[in-house]
Amino acid sequence: MTQIICGVDVSSTSLDAAIGAHGSVSSFPNTPDGILALAGFCRNRRVALVAMEATGGYERQAFALLHAEGIGVAILNPRAVRQFASGMGRLEKTDAIDAGMIAWFAEIKRIRPMAPASSAQLQLRALVTRLRQLTAVRTAQLNQQRLIDEPRVLASFEELLGVLTRQIDTLAVEIAALIDQDPLWRELDRAFRSIKGVAGRTVARLMAEMPEIGAVSNKAASKLAGLAPLAQDSGKHQ
Repeated sequence: MTQIICGVDVSSTSLDAAIGAHGSVSSFPNTPDGILALAGFCRNRRVALVAMEATGGYERQAFALLHAEGIGVAILNPRAVRQFASGMGRLEKTDAIDAGMIAWFAEIKRIRPMAPASSAQLQLRALVTRLRQLTAVRTAQLNQQRLIDEPRVLASFEELLGVLTRQIDTLAVEIAALIDQDPLWRELDRAFRSIKGVAGRTVARLMAEMPEIGAVSNKAASKLAGLAPLAQDSGKHQ
């Protein structure tokens, strides 16, 4: 029996839902109340899976609340869905059409529900993201400082750089402590650091952005990272 899939097109303010490629559609605000209404919409139609694209974080609350409501949820790669739509000749693009394409893609690919990230994983991801942001700000400030000779302005740079450095150091300590608390992360950290040129921040970012590491095969991990040597043979071309 084919499972019923609800595709959801996510934006910062709305959740546009479609049952399958051609089923009923509806729109809900991207708020806790709107997500609960979406859950009711799905239950009334006996939806087995809600599929939505990754949208830079706007999908996280919907994922968590729908999962808490006992509804299976999966997050899809938006580029893969768009390529699928183009391959199917669907060049039109509206929120309702996108939701239907998401549902169709999930059906064809036989997508299964995903488990939510653990609280430790979410914390690590947030800390690593903030560390990356502050490091970028500090690098920009250092580059700008090189062009300044005015003592007052230089003092302003020094003050700001001091704050950034202290926050960066604090985040690095918190990240290291979080990794040390998890047995798998601790072993992965030791293994990665045995590779020449791999330091703590690289390891932390890998663990934050690729939680599959340590739970999938080496080949699967390299493919997820886009590093696998994929076959591209045709005729005499290899």
